[in-house]
Amino acid sequence: MTKLAFLGLGVMGYPMAGHLQAAGHEVCVYNRTTAKAEKWVDQHGGTHAPTPREAADGADFVMSCVGNDDDLRSVCLGDDGAFAGMKTGATFVDHTTVSAKVTEELYAAAKEAGLGYVDAPISGGQAGAENGQLSIMCGGDEDIYAAAEPVMNTYAKLCRRIGGSGAGQMTKMANQIAIAGLVQGLSEALHFAEKAGLDGRSVVEVISQGAAGSWQMANRYETMLDDKFDHGFAVDWMRKDLGICLDTANENGASLPVTALVDQYYKDVQKMGGGRWDTSSLFKRLRKLG
Repeated sequence: MTKLAFLGLGVMGYPMAGHLQAAGHEVCVYNRTTAKAEKWVDQHGGTHAPTPREAADGADFVMSCVGNDDDLRSVCLGDDGAFAGMKTGATFVDHTTVSAKVTEELYAAAKEAGLGYVDAPISGGQAGAENGQLSIMCGGDEDIYAAAEPVMNTYAKLCRRIGGSGAGQMTKMANQIAIAGLVQGLSEALHFAEKAGLDGRSVVEVISQGAAGSWQMANRYETMLDDKFDHGFAVDWMRKDLGICLDTANENGASLPVTALVDQYYKDVQKMGGGRWDTSSLFKRLRKLG
């Protein structure tokens, strides 16, 4: 049994923390909305604390899965932040998708405080979190990662260190860049099929078995054709992530013309009232355009 803290009980963090408790670890959770932390304890056991610092007290590993850069800073730093409560030699593992800049900042702060730090953004969506089948891309010191990997494997189908601090976040950016283009391509293919008078399901049945096949096609084409988007990864969050990608590309010189274009298409979806729709709602935008 390992003493753990988990900060952030959103659609991803809630089941991830549950897997840790079910595996026999001693888990203390923190969430800004206390009622959600109480609900988690009622469902899974463990304990909850009113501040990140108190949740992290005595923990060997502190995991976080929050919203953005500012949210992450708030649970790490300050008098009530986790770093203030962590014992020397403990490790902070961040599963949030954030900028490389805040990762560098917090890695340095953790190092100064005698703590380990692993940036470990995740992919696999809510279903992956619930089923313990997430892909975790990690950055950080090799020995710190090696110690944290068995804990992360509790909810992972694949967990890998890509490189030093920040490498996990950079890999997650590559992931989101790839998804943006794939979803737009799938949306255009289904839109074209409809305009050509073809049955979309029959089209996908054939093309999914060849080079056009993808996770997005296998898992999203039916809901797209049925005009159902109240599930999955929200457009608001995707735009946050793509903003990080585009800002980083401006710094490192990468050319991301398709990503920039798709980001603007997602902006159109937001204007349609679809900020909380699944990212596959790019298809709904095309249908609206006619």
